[in-house]
Amino acid sequence: MEEPAESLKTKFSSYPGLVTDFVPARQSDGGRLLVALHGLGDSMEGYRWLPPALELPWMNYLLVNAPDDYYGGYSWYDLYGDPDAGIRRSRKLLTGLLDFLAESGCPSEQTVLFGFSQGCLMTLDAGLRHPRRLAGLVGISGYVHRVTELIDELSPVFREQKVLVTHGTSDPLIDCAMVRRQMESLRSAGVNLVWREFNKAHTIAGEAELGLIREFVAGCFEPA
Repeated sequence: MEEPAESLKTKFSSYPGLVTDFVPARQSDGGRLLVALHGLGDSMEGYRWLPPALELPWMNYLLVNAPDDYYGGYSWYDLYGDPDAGIRRSRKLLTGLLDFLAESGCPSEQTVLFGFSQGCLMTLDAGLRHPRRLAGLVGISGYVHRVTELIDELSPVFREQKVLVTHGTSDPLIDCAMVRRQMESLRSAGVNLVWREFNKAHTIAGEAELGLIREFVAGCFEPA
């Protein structure tokens, strides 16, 4: 990216329907970007820790708020009602955001989509349907909405897409065995997916998990 960080921050914050914040790389970036999607009731503020924790100084970050208010935070869809409409709406917003970023100097093949919980669902839902290959998809402690439907609607470039999904064997909110079966279905369909389980609840398992994510994300790009 050649534009100054403040110019990019202003540009990316202008995308309609989603509030975002751009965190620039600490050194020459080569246009690489990680888009971070939070979970239910959280916000972009809950992921300010991510850039320093991943220790990838060449990575730019775009932190994104989900579109719906939820008890002081935000949500990507209605968890307790019919989620279909919200998921489709958020998928459209994220697809539009990825297209907007590509047009603004962040090519899809240089962009990682990262999400936790609801953000994981949206990462897989939008990322595996996206018509252009992304650098990578990282989903943490989430699941797939209508896995058979997703398989039927996989992008023409899905076999080229690198995917990492992690989950906790002690997650009290989203059953690990159910998600494992979903990931096996995606892999059987040809998705290039790495699945890792951690002895954790509905959270990120510290450096053990961060180290795996860091290695995966770094491997999505040419050496910095």
